[in-house]
Amino acid sequence: MNHKVAFSFADGKTLFFPVQANEILLDAALRNGINIPLDCREGVCGTCQGRCESGDYSQDYVDEEALSSQDLQQRKMLTCQTRVQSDAAFYFDFASSLCNAAGPDQFTATVTDVKQVSASTAILHLNLGKVGPSLDYLPGQYARLLIPGTGNKRSYSFANRPSVSNELQFLIRLLPDGVMSNYIRERCRVGDEIALEAPLGAFYLRHIARPLVLVAGGTGLSALLGMLDELAERGCEQPVHLYYGVRDAADLCEQARINAYEQRIPGFRYTEVVSDPSPHWTGKRGYIAEHFDVAELRDGQVDMYVCGPPPMVESIKTWLQAQALDSVHLYYEKFTESNA
Repeated sequence: MNHKVAFSFADGKTLFFPVQANEILLDAALRNGINIPLDCREGVCGTCQGRCESGDYSQDYVDEEALSSQDLQQRKMLTCQTRVQSDAAFYFDFASSLCNAAGPDQFTATVTDVKQVSASTAILHLNLGKVGPSLDYLPGQYARLLIPGTGNKRSYSFANRPSVSNELQFLIRLLPDGVMSNYIRERCRVGDEIALEAPLGAFYLRHIARPLVLVAGGTGLSALLGMLDELAERGCEQPVHLYYGVRDAADLCEQARINAYEQRIPGFRYTEVVSDPSPHWTGKRGYIAEHFDVAELRDGQVDMYVCGPPPMVESIKTWLQAQALDSVHLYYEKFTESNA
């Protein structure tokens, strides 16, 4: 039985390849043209080390000089000694260019649907078709889309998990006068072809061993929807709390989909926060950090994933530091919303 493995690198590139049953991971990588730096191949030098971000694996031999007991607890591994026992993802703290690895891949997708889902957001549905390569990516990553009729590219997080049907979803913020926004409003039609390159990004769902707190600002929700789809599909034994913040209540989108996670993910909680609401808004007001469940964060080890505009991300980092919440492991993605 083959397993699908992802190698992610410090430059944001991710490569996928198959690994045969009981095959050494390094051998599988080399067989697929990914030349991981190596030296001894005996589990001693540590040159080929990485970290397992998700999945099950074992190691034949690891010298204590190569990886300490603390390293092993942090799921660090040696590629030359690792055998995967499930689909898995590994991270390497160097650029993919050191492996002579190409990427990202180029694809052409077809628009299957587009609709406005809030006052400021549209959801774009694409399909790569059943003929040709499938697109593999890790939930949370993004693609760079070439906007039809222009030479401009824009980056958007996948709003769903990978599927055998090659269906893709992206949340698009509608600006008053943006290249993608104008295309969505004025020219986008079912059947249009859109070129894209993917996968990209180092923000993705890791191994789940602790409670999860997911924090979305605006269309940063897109990446977290992909993660939630993955959790719902494969199961999650840890509690999951989603915080979703927007400027105005009219900007909230995908509410039915979010509420459905309560049935699909045991222990799922949802908190929405509006920073500048109308007088009629009866929900939570202000900024997301003001409404964090501090007891939830203090009581145990927590993994927090944050995706949104840089000011929001920085405010949450500052708040965590001020609260001395060292037990929170923070992963984040800042995006700068294009104004053109």
